[in-house]
Amino acid sequence: MAARLLSYAQVLTSTRQHLILVLVSSLLAIMAAVPLGIMISRPQFRKAGFLIENVINVAQTIPSLAILALFMTILGLGFNTAIFALWCYSLLPILRNTFAGIKNVPEGAIQAAKGMGMTPWHILRRIELPLAYPIVMAGIRTAVVINVGTATLATFISAGGLGELIVTGISVGRDSLIIAGALLSAIMAILFDHILGQVEAVLTGNN
Repeated sequence: MAARLLSYAQVLTSTRQHLILVLVSSLLAIMAAVPLGIMISRPQFRKAGFLIENVINVAQTIPSLAILALFMTILGLGFNTAIFALWCYSLLPILRNTFAGIKNVPEGAIQAAKGMGMTPWHILRRIELPLAYPIVMAGIRTAVVINVGTATLATFISAGGLGELIVTGISVGRDSLIIAGALLSAIMAILFDHILGQVEAVLTGNN
């Protein structure tokens, strides 16, 4: 009975840690990547934007465990290191999609808005961003789902999360902990993707 209670408490603790890792790193990535993506999509920064896009495509080939290991050597072990590593990794798809979404807005729509006397700010807010929402949201959904999976590796730098259940289960030979960690990670990824899909539908419908 005591072992079951201990396992239940461990599952709750690991789930809470995992949620915090994913939510904090993802929100920070959105707050940084969307404005930066908008900035590099402006005509005066467009050349730099293409260069950054290529760098992002290359950077995304780096394994997530390698990024965690890199920041561990620089920042040490712990929760904050995991947050920073997850933030960096989730920054990439959001930044790339924000830039791509705005870049691919039809030039005819922009010229029509200019002909109506709209300022660059109004064009961005009323034309470019609404048309780019689906692509931006796709980047956010991708980043969050990747974060859910990558956060399981945070246990290797002493940051907890559902990966701790999996590693503990392997160490002590308890299949229930392994299944709980893997199943909860999958459920969390599906839930986040569904919620963000609903947000995307609302934003797209309103615009």
